[in-house]
Amino acid sequence: MMIYAKMKSISLLSFIIFHGTVGVAGGHYTIKDSLTVNDTSIALRSIPYADHLDSIIRCYHEELIAYDSLILLSELMTSDSVPVYSSHVYAERLAVLDKKTPFDLSHNERVEAFIHLYVTKKRLLSSNSLGRSMQYFPLFEEALDKHALPLELKYLAVVESGLNPTAKSRAGATGLWQFMYRTGKNFGLTINSYVDDRCDPKKSTEAACAYLKYLYNLFNDWDLALAAYNCGEGRVSRAIRRSGGKTYWDIYPYLPRETRGYVPAFIAVNYLFAYHQEHLIYPTTIAFYAHTVDTIHLKGSASFEQLSDVLQLDVEILKDLNPAYRLDVVPAYDKEHSIVCIPKEAVDLWVANQDFLEAALIEISSSEPISVPSKEQYYIVQSGDYLGKIAAQNHCTVSQLQQWNGLTSTRLSIGQKLVIYTDGTPAQNTSSKPIISKSGNNTLYSIRSGDTLWDIAKAQGISLDQLKRWNSDVDFTNMKPGQKIIVNKNG
Repeated sequence: MMIYAKMKSISLLSFIIFHGTVGVAGGHYTIKDSLTVNDTSIALRSIPYADHLDSIIRCYHEELIAYDSLILLSELMTSDSVPVYSSHVYAERLAVLDKKTPFDLSHNERVEAFIHLYVTKKRLLSSNSLGRSMQYFPLFEEALDKHALPLELKYLAVVESGLNPTAKSRAGATGLWQFMYRTGKNFGLTINSYVDDRCDPKKSTEAACAYLKYLYNLFNDWDLALAAYNCGEGRVSRAIRRSGGKTYWDIYPYLPRETRGYVPAFIAVNYLFAYHQEHLIYPTTIAFYAHTVDTIHLKGSASFEQLSDVLQLDVEILKDLNPAYRLDVVPAYDKEHSIVCIPKEAVDLWVANQDFLEAALIEISSSEPISVPSKEQYYIVQSGDYLGKIAAQNHCTVSQLQQWNGLTSTRLSIGQKLVIYTDGTPAQNTSSKPIISKSGNNTLYSIRSGDTLWDIAKAQGISLDQLKRWNSDVDFTNMKPGQKIIVNKNG
């Protein structure tokens, strides 16, 4: 694949050489001077960026370029040669896209600023995202279609992570869809010492679909749903109350700074994928495409090293295709098989020789099957608590506490709720019990600070649709602590 990646750059160079022009906004660069070609180099004279192009050729022949560090021609362009267009052109192009989507792809100066960011300063990021989309977008589109969601939501993962499945923010958000720990757990993702499903492309996409559907049902507006995906439903609800508005642009000044750029960035990515060629931005070559990868099921645990020996695959390939396994170990589960992604040609080998290969895997295994811890508990921070003390009390490490809770510092606040993932050792305290009361035949729940509809429904064993139906007179975007809602209706 490395050679193919290198050839991609060479092919782009060949286009310039044999077609003679490079188009840019407002004019063309025309190649008029002669070319000198020999076995090891191509000498280019009087062509913009000739030195760079020549060095690419030299590196190719000298085997000095790796795929990850490959410099694209588009990235070498200076600011005065990158195609840019007038605001009128951007407005017209977005208007074309706007007719094809339920999202409001409005043109304004904020949106245009993000378009310029993606097509000028972030050209390499844009190229990488275009390339990675060929691996992940088919998966996204299948899941979005299954859930009857707009296919344009696939662009949200570009905004969130640049389509990097191991991306992690300073706040602890992780994976393609940048789930925080608590939100990921709420939507069924497994997160423990061995596995982080936030990094699993398929499982995290299913969770993202569920979360986005929930947010849309709450706000009945896709732009508000996107904003809530970034900053949380509570902040969007507060912005609606404070502004008195009903649309994203109405509440824009009342949103957190990051969220004010979130929807414009989403619109800009829609533009990028539709018009990247007009800006001379092209996909990077990727190692694996959606159709070149498949899965196998393991009955027991195995390390990547062991799988590498049996399947004759490089360990790095296994790491790239299985980013959810944190310790390069596929853990064993009591009641289900573990899933491993591998190249399709290796799947064919596995299927044809499964009994033999499974026996070989067992034979070379040097340890007992690894069991995954399965108990999640909560600890409420008290006066005098600090992470080291809490970690010691609950038989875990400080780094684990930080990882489980998306903490970027050791600072805690009294009353803060920490999730603790253990092997069964009880935590030292638990969250205060929710206040439940009766009113006639109905069971009432008192809203607590930090509650979400999803948390309430899950805790009460009911669906969101039931919760909303029983409380049809409640404005869920304006809930306050102490407010009572119906969580069970008898009669």
